[in-house]
Amino acid sequence: MNKITIAIDGFSSTGKSTVAKQLAKHLGYVYVDTGAMYRSVAYYAMQNGLITKESFNVEALVDQLSNINITFKFNDALGFAEVYLNDVNIEKDIRTLEVSKFVSTVASVSAVRKKLVEQQQKMGENKGVVMDGRDIGTVVFPNAELKLFMVASAETRAKRRYQELIEKGDKVTYEAVLKNVEERDFLDTTRADSPLVKAEDAIEFDNSILNKEEQFEKLLDLVETKL
Repeated sequence: MNKITIAIDGFSSTGKSTVAKQLAKHLGYVYVDTGAMYRSVAYYAMQNGLITKESFNVEALVDQLSNINITFKFNDALGFAEVYLNDVNIEKDIRTLEVSKFVSTVASVSAVRKKLVEQQQKMGENKGVVMDGRDIGTVVFPNAELKLFMVASAETRAKRRYQELIEKGDKVTYEAVLKNVEERDFLDTTRADSPLVKAEDAIEFDNSILNKEEQFEKLLDLVETKL
């Protein structure tokens, strides 16, 4: 059976990563979480004092991009690949609200996007890949056989994200999470370089009222149609 490229774009906390992992596992495809890659760069900037609430040293970050090595290593126990920054596992570190506050700002830097897009395109050279992010169907893989665009209301997404963080033991408020979701939506859709937009040939998928199982079954039907 011929392998295809599946590009999943959409707003934050729409469940892109969850369904991408499910599809990749079911199909035996490679899964790439591009959001984790941008989170890794944001985490690096935070750890090195390059970005704070008050300032962002863009030039210094660009100068240090060659020092940032992002890789994915499959964890058999978890059933998916975890992200490593310079050979250090930072999977849990990058999933915090603190990193979320800076990731869209860091992702708006053209040099950062250029570096990561090149890596992403190399990862998908041989097809058989499921990749999720903000510009996969428009920039990274404009010729992908299947493009999905995930949407859900800001309130629905904030509730999901809030529950995830609480279950991990993070001390956050729903109001803070909702504010972050809305701010990221604005930054992602208005940045000059590769803004979040639906590709003309993408299928819009609203999962506001679907659980994970229902979502997977509907999306798998779309995949099998393409296959």
